[in-house]
Amino acid sequence: MGSIEIFDHTADVGFKIRGRDLNDLFQTAAQGVFDYIVVNRRDVRIEQCDTLSLAADSPSELLTTWLNELIYRLETEHRLFVEFDVTVADDGRSLHAVIGGEPIDHDRHVLDHEVKAVTHHGLALARIGEEWVAEMILDI
Repeated sequence: MGSIEIFDHTADVGFKIRGRDLNDLFQTAAQGVFDYIVVNRRDVRIEQCDTLSLAADSPSELLTTWLNELIYRLETEHRLFVEFDVTVADDGRSLHAVIGGEPIDHDRHVLDHEVKAVTHHGLALARIGEEWVAEMILDI
């Protein structure tokens, strides 16, 4: 599994994500965003799973599209997600994913930060040695 470092960025927050491949990086990024949103993400149950397919012009654009889709579903469906089974195409321009979670339960879930979107400002994604590394800014 990949890793995440959080760094301050003026009024927003930055993430530096590492993964052994793009699948791992996209999964780790999603976990990191939801760890930032809900303190006790591990208490979120998998009551419903959805499949989704996304495409973009580049791997970095796909990463932004992926995370913004998850944030959109959180906001419109009032659901938290804990499972992210992601398969990114070899060219990094499309993905298929199964996401699992449950509706927000304010008696059980401790919400910490509101994330509005992943911005294009400061977005970087590159293969460095044996791993993939991404940096992004979350608009909070």
